[in-house]
Amino acid sequence: DLATNCGDKMKAVQVISLTLLCVVAASAQVFVPGKCPKPAVQENFDVTRYIGKWHEIQKLPNVFQRGECGTATYNLKAPGVVGVLNSELLADGSINSITGSAKVKDPSEPAKLEVSFYESSPPGPYWVLSSDYEGHSLVYGCTDYGLFHMEFAWILSRQPTLPEETIEELHSIMTAYGISVHKLTSTNQDEAFCTAMNQ
Repeated sequence: DLATNCGDKMKAVQVISLTLLCVVAASAQVFVPGKCPKPAVQENFDVTRYIGKWHEIQKLPNVFQRGECGTATYNLKAPGVVGVLNSELLADGSINSITGSAKVKDPSEPAKLEVSFYESSPPGPYWVLSSDYEGHSLVYGCTDYGLFHMEFAWILSRQPTLPEETIEELHSIMTAYGISVHKLTSTNQDEAFCTAMNQ
């Protein structure tokens, strides 16, 4: 009958969803139940002051970053369009780099950018929640998938280190919006370890 059929379909959907979730969870992506939070972004964000090189200090684990010594270098390509170069040192000693571009979606909210690395995939949100341009930057991205959402976050620094009190301040901003601070991992930026990145 119809009720049994619907019940079977629901079970199948639940099994598929659960399987998908397990596969993605195994690949260290942060999934959270419910909808994306809507954190406040930096007011009067000035992208021209943001360009240049940033070192990754901490991040929420994601499927596309597997290395250490991570850096992000931004350059202005056109008004509201930023060129992106992300690099990391892999375990085998090779450097993995990817280029993309970030665009301001709405000029009235310049701190909300959308970044894309592949023409075939949709752009992802890159929201600057806090930056003093010369020291730190807190970046957040979130995508809704119905009953759960996928989160990205990076704490960046102009130097390979960042004062502990600054990190704590940025953690408190994240905590206020329910972003999973306890899942952040630290990136190895040890100068000797990362020498290959600077050659």
